[in-house]
Amino acid sequence: MFSLLGDAVAVAYHVVSAFALVLAPLPGGLAAAAAIVGFTVAVRLVLLPLSYYAIRGQAGQARLGSRVQALRARHGGHPERLQREMAALYRQEGGGLLAGCLPLLLQVPFLSVLYTLLRSGTVGGRPNLLLGQHLFAAPLGTHWLSGPGPFSAQGAVFLGLFVLLAGVLWLAARVARRLAARQAADAGPDAGPARPGGLTGLLLRVVPYVTLVIAAVMPLAAGLYLLTTTAWGAAERAVLAPRIMRVARCTPPSGSA
Repeated sequence: MFSLLGDAVAVAYHVVSAFALVLAPLPGGLAAAAAIVGFTVAVRLVLLPLSYYAIRGQAGQARLGSRVQALRARHGGHPERLQREMAALYRQEGGGLLAGCLPLLLQVPFLSVLYTLLRSGTVGGRPNLLLGQHLFAAPLGTHWLSGPGPFSAQGAVFLGLFVLLAGVLWLAARVARRLAARQAADAGPDAGPARPGGLTGLLLRVVPYVTLVIAAVMPLAAGLYLLTTTAWGAAERAVLAPRIMRVARCTPPSGSA
């Protein structure tokens, strides 16, 4: 398994390096950074069908929320009957507990390869030359607190990355809240609140910003990847989810007259 991952990282390294050579005329040492962004976007484009099915599965589960709550109220005292009824409901509607999770899990190996490449000092036993390239005043292999430190030209590059990433994370959280509200409205009043309160609600608001902490301790190249893939994911959800929900809203439940 680790050998397979290493081979995939080596392939990705050669592709990104070739892309950087094509973009070499870009000023300010932007070729390698642009290659990382471009390759990340290319990978996300390849994975777009999986993202679509993941969002559709999550929307389908939300749409069935009121019916699931009704089954729990009706058969809560009989766990085996409840399990059978819920399985029949998901089977009837073409969904299941993994409908939204499985496509996301299938994306993990592809994204892990790129993330591993951008945080590894060596690839196949040789130095990762991508990390020796620069984004303006900062080498792509440096960390926020290494070298000249945060109060330097290199630190200014990291600060710009953090500001952009924080803005993208805020927009992603806002998109998620709006979609949750729409899903709750579609599911009906019995499906529960769109935004849980208490400790759960606090964690759901804070956890997305963990990406910012990860970027602060990873090489600049990995932070650039996190910025690109997070922005792409937010855009995917903002564009695809409303369309999927509109189609689901116009589609009557199976078995209805």
